[in-house]
Amino acid sequence: MYKNLSITVVIPCLNEEQGIEKVLSRMPEFVDEIIVVDNGSTDRTADVARGFGAQVIREGVRGYGRSYKKGFSLATGDVIVTLDGDHSYPPDAISYLLEAYLHLEADFLNASRFPVRDRRAMSFKHKFGNLVLSVMMSLLFFRWIHDSQSGMWVFSRKILKDMILESDGMAFSEEIKIEALLHPTARFEEIAIMYTSRLGEIKLNPWRDGFQNLFFLLKKRFARR
Repeated sequence: MYKNLSITVVIPCLNEEQGIEKVLSRMPEFVDEIIVVDNGSTDRTADVARGFGAQVIREGVRGYGRSYKKGFSLATGDVIVTLDGDHSYPPDAISYLLEAYLHLEADFLNASRFPVRDRRAMSFKHKFGNLVLSVMMSLLFFRWIHDSQSGMWVFSRKILKDMILESDGMAFSEEIKIEALLHPTARFEEIAIMYTSRLGEIKLNPWRDGFQNLFFLLKKRFARR
């Protein structure tokens, strides 16, 4: 519990044996529930996660969004916190984010990686791609977003029931933020965090995923709800 709120952390994983150990070893003690969604790992990711007391759920269909939707469906906490299993997002910043979430009276808090202070954490190509997607999202949905592709969020579980979450892939990261912005009552806020180099293999294909995310933004903006 954190100030009378139960906390669930959801972590999607695909072959994150190296990173998930460091993530879970730094997890704050006040976290009530840790759900690791194993998206078909062939290494010891699931075993390592179970060793730290995490609830490991298998999602056989590959996809970043698919993993999150599976994890969210099983979450029981008042507040859900997300981060990746590669140790690029700081688990020990969860209390800082929760304080900001409460102070700002937010329903959805996005953890922005910008400005990137660790030069090794993100290439120029990735920074440029993020900038393009964030500017496009800001223009299309009339709200400035510093980091449309961030994978660390803090939000009230109760707002999920009013969200239309369709993406099974990497575009899920921008889609959930769009749904928070479009939510009739939810308050969207953003705050900067420290972002570091990931551990393990890179799953992101910058050109393929970048263009798919761009097309998804246009579809999400102009498709009938």
